[in-house]
Amino acid sequence: MAHVTSARENTNGDGLPRVPSIPLTDEAAFDAAGNQSIGHLVKDATTHLSTLVRAEMELAKAEITREVKKALIGSIFFIVALVVVLYSSFFFFFWLADLLDVWLPRWAASLTVFGTMLAMAGFFAFLGYRKLRKLRAPARTISTIKDTASALTHREPGKDLTTEAAGTAPRPT
Repeated sequence: MAHVTSARENTNGDGLPRVPSIPLTDEAAFDAAGNQSIGHLVKDATTHLSTLVRAEMELAKAEITREVKKALIGSIFFIVALVVVLYSSFFFFFWLADLLDVWLPRWAASLTVFGTMLAMAGFFAFLGYRKLRKLRAPARTISTIKDTASALTHREPGKDLTTEAAGTAPRPT
C-alpha cells in the first residue's frame, strides 16, 4: 500500500504536503504468465483510490489552513483599530483636545481630536481589508479534483476497461 505523507512530516517548500505517487505496477500481483488476477486489480484500484482521496484531503487541509492563517492576520488589524478607538481615546485624546483648546475654541479642539480618532480607526480597518482581500480559493486542490474526476469518468468509445485491464481483446458490441 502506498504511504500518504502528512503536512507535518514532509513538505515541498511552499508549506503544502508532497502528493504521494501511485505505483504503476505491483510485481507480487502477477502470476507466472505475467497476467494480473481480477482480485489483485480490484485490490490495487481500491488502494490507489484510497491513496488519491487521502492525498486530496491532505492538500485541501493544508491549503485551507494557510488561508485561515491569512484571515487571522487580517483580523488582527481590525482588533488593533478597535483597541485604539476604545482605550486610547480616554487619556491621549482628552489631553490632545485640552492642548488644542489653547489655540482653538473648545468645540473645534474636540471635533479635531474626534476626526483624528476616526481617521486612525479607518486606517487600521483599511489595512485589515487589504490583508483579507488577498485570500484565495485552494486552487491546487480544485485543479487536482477536476483532473481526478475527468480521469475517472473519461472513457474512449469502443473500449471496454475491464477486458483491456485483464489482457483480453474487447468484445464486439
